[in-house]
Amino acid sequence: MRLWGDAFPAEVEIVLPRGETPVFALALAEAGDGWARVGITKDAGDDPDVTHGALIVVTVAAASGGGVVFRAGAGVGTVTRPGLPIGVGEPAINPVPRQMMQAVVADMAALFGQTPDVTIEVSIPGGQEIALKTWNPRLGIVGGLSILGTTGVVRPFSCAAWIASIHRGIDVARAAGLTHVAGCTGATSERVVQALYSLPDHAMLDMGDFAGGMLKYLAKHPVPRVTIGGGIGKITKLAQGAMDLHSGRSQVNFAALAEMMGNPRLAAANTALEAYEIAGTPLAEAVVAAAMRRLQQRFGGVVFDVVVIDRAGNILARAGG
Repeated sequence: MRLWGDAFPAEVEIVLPRGETPVFALALAEAGDGWARVGITKDAGDDPDVTHGALIVVTVAAASGGGVVFRAGAGVGTVTRPGLPIGVGEPAINPVPRQMMQAVVADMAALFGQTPDVTIEVSIPGGQEIALKTWNPRLGIVGGLSILGTTGVVRPFSCAAWIASIHRGIDVARAAGLTHVAGCTGATSERVVQALYSLPDHAMLDMGDFAGGMLKYLAKHPVPRVTIGGGIGKITKLAQGAMDLHSGRSQVNFAALAEMMGNPRLAAANTALEAYEIAGTPLAEAVVAAAMRRLQQRFGGVVFDVVVIDRAGNILARAGG
């Protein structure tokens, strides 16, 4: 708005991927010849997020053609290794935030009669130091933090409260007489699994990374059939015995993955996604089969399904049921 001739607003409304329209106050507003900059302070609520309170700064500059070009400013990382959803050499700004920003540029261009050609630079003061508390350096994201997000919403739960909410979801499902529930690692896998089995909303347990918190409670409060859905990374961890699937608390054992598949190249993979790109569908099928064996050994008496889903919502492999 400021770049193309209007004044800075005191606050800004954005549209999130699920349609919510939160309003944020500007913590920073600066402009010069051919550029404008704003900053907003991140509020992670009760989530244990190292970026809580960080200032997220975006500078938009006029460009001559090329559409929207993203740049990593100070404190935002650059991808240096394959296996992530953004290519090597690109700013570590994930696809959904990019799509959100591109949509806003298109809307503003139409409003102000401009062509949607701008450079967007995202920076986070202190982000390089904050990133050392994350797995970004190990993943090959150099120089700062990643701009993540699939829904735009931080779920305001501590770990203990989140696990308690899973337990309450199981209680509700049992009370309703449901015979099939599902726990998924994220929004995409939940959407796919729910549609795959035509499950009602109250059959969907908000598992997230807490597979153990869900499964241990189900062992004592059983439901006849349980589906677990997630991406290749999380399900690989489950197949290797991890019950907490958070990136800070469990890691994929690539040497074991290479041994399981008889493919030494997998030992040098950076992420499970990169391993899948190397080995393809046989890897996904081996992972769901191994996950099924783990579940049956530890939580016998329940009929399990495991579904591996990619970021676009495609099913890579299924087992069980």
